[in-house]
Amino acid sequence: MATVTLSANGRIALPPDLTQRLGWQGGAEIEMIEEADGLRLLARPPRSAAVDGVACAGLVTAPSKGRPRRLEDFNAAALAAGTR
Repeated sequence: MATVTLSANGRIALPPDLTQRLGWQGGAEIEMIEEADGLRLLARPPRSAAVDGVACAGLVTAPSKGRPRRLEDFNAAALAAGTR
């Protein structure tokens, strides 16, 4: 078990061998959970990983079938009135 020292401004430095083993890098967000006998540290997943999975979904396109669509084809008022 490693021992760390709390600095005057409330910061701790984790030992490099521990952060390497856990895969934690500078800038990682770590959640602190207070428990009856101490603190538990949990690494949050990087934000970019969550965004990357969503961003790729919008890049998929279906093959074109039929006539090209125009902006007027998406006019909700014209569709409702049947005047397009």
